[in-house]
Amino acid sequence: MVAADPAPAVTLRIVSGGQTGADRAALDFALARGWPHGGWCPHGRRTEASPLEARYQLRETPSADYRQRTEWNVRDSDGTVIFSLAPRLTGGSATTAECTRHLGKPWLHLTAATPRAAHRLVEFVTTHGIKTLNVAGPRASEEPKIDGFVRRTLEEAFPADRQTTPTPAPSRRGLPDRQRHLPVTPR
Repeated sequence: MVAADPAPAVTLRIVSGGQTGADRAALDFALARGWPHGGWCPHGRRTEASPLEARYQLRETPSADYRQRTEWNVRDSDGTVIFSLAPRLTGGSATTAECTRHLGKPWLHLTAATPRAAHRLVEFVTTHGIKTLNVAGPRASEEPKIDGFVRRTLEEAFPADRQTTPTPAPSRRGLPDRQRHLPVTPR
């Protein structure tokens, strides 16, 4: 992987719903870096495996329904990145994308086939001035290797020697047309 652009001294807050897989990988990344983290999880700290551990600083929604925590995490963040190994969003990931569109929030879908995924994440965060990033994606039972993809992408986008968010990405002019456009909705 190619290192992402250097960054100024501003730390992101990472939020997610606490589910196994993509959500948990993002929270573990934030904890390892000492970054602020949080978000909403279903009542009872419900996940597919067991109740979410107390070390994750998530608040419980009144409902045990996953959709409520998804909506609230989208609502309370500046933008959402949805990770997946598959090219098509399904299940809770598709619900997350639907919530971003409904609430008019910017979002980015990164797949295992996305070229320069970390660079695109840096560009997305910078372009939209994101300070609180909602990280979503499949649970571990749906895509068992999603946590590795999320972790590698976040580590490349936000290297350990730079506890920061990125500077604006260079202009995309001169790139092939398919690489100039990010799958984001306008703010």
